[in-house]
Amino acid sequence: MKKKTMSILFVLVLSFLTFYSCSDETDTVTDSSQILEKKPNTNVTVTVFATGLNNPRGLKFGPDGYLYVAEGGLGGLISSNGICDQVIPPIGPYTGYFTASISKISPAGIVSTVAENLPSSQTSAGTGGLVSGVADVAFIGNTLYALVGGAGCSHGFPNNPNGIFKVNNNGTMDLVADLSDWSLNHPVANPEEDDYEPDGTWYSMINVNGKLYAVEPNHGEMVKVTTSGNISRVIDVSATQGHIVPTAVAYHGNFYLGNLNTFPIVPGSSSVFKVTPSGQIQLRESGLTTILGLVFDNQDRMYVLEMSTAAGDPTPETGKIVRIQPSGQQEVLVEGLFFPTGMTFGPDGALYVSNKGFGPPIPGFGEILKVTLN
Repeated sequence: MKKKTMSILFVLVLSFLTFYSCSDETDTVTDSSQILEKKPNTNVTVTVFATGLNNPRGLKFGPDGYLYVAEGGLGGLISSNGICDQVIPPIGPYTGYFTASISKISPAGIVSTVAENLPSSQTSAGTGGLVSGVADVAFIGNTLYALVGGAGCSHGFPNNPNGIFKVNNNGTMDLVADLSDWSLNHPVANPEEDDYEPDGTWYSMINVNGKLYAVEPNHGEMVKVTTSGNISRVIDVSATQGHIVPTAVAYHGNFYLGNLNTFPIVPGSSSVFKVTPSGQIQLRESGLTTILGLVFDNQDRMYVLEMSTAAGDPTPETGKIVRIQPSGQQEVLVEGLFFPTGMTFGPDGALYVSNKGFGPPIPGFGEILKVTLN
């Protein structure tokens, strides 16, 4: 698999450039009506819930009924080159600035800022400067926690590590667990030498029984973090599965991990794995593609968010939501999504999806879609 994921971000850039050079501006998906036309399930309604976000990623509803969204931000130009080991070219060296944020969205779709001026990094200019920042959010009781995946010295921030942070009511954040330090001092069994990020690229986080569980795709692991900052490894995915790029996590009696896999995309090459709390892993579902989100409903049905399903390079407007019955039967609910990056259930029973979670460097390009299951 070597060198296949070196080009992950690069091929995303090529996809953006190809899409925008070959399409009129009026052809770009900007509203839910065009997605709805491509939707294969007539019992599903897709609407735009909120707009104006910058690379939206993981999202969760809070106890106040608002939807909280992690935003990757817009990157920046400060560099740590010469200070520490960098991500190898062509993806690195990274640069960045404090342009990431966390937003909350009211039931009426009004967006407001919870925390801002957070680390946001971007890949090298030659690969288009694709952005990472705040990766996900989760609540324990009334307390909001944020997973930052775009920081650390190898991403341009020598004094700001990747980690889990407690978000205070005034918008400040306190470091709970330094995941950059964890990544550097707790190597996995089978890191991919040609696709290695020293600080990791932490992506998903959930709360289970008052503990936070975070997934790191580049090294391939999931860790448990207590509110006092203790970190322990639940599973080293690389040890048994190799470099499959685990991304999404859900809990439904056991943990379930979905993987992105390496590029170029081979449709049907991604899977969902069941992981026990003791770290035993078993294949649960196969035949999926580029998974970036997983949730379950109260009928034991699994919902899988696929970022791009065309063969080859990632392609805009090919993202899907697939529902899987307990029997294993798969059904496409929504298609035509533009690089979706996160998904959660709302208290109303609808799915909420971060759409345009990657894309051209246009401020406010990202949006949240509401998928009503009639």
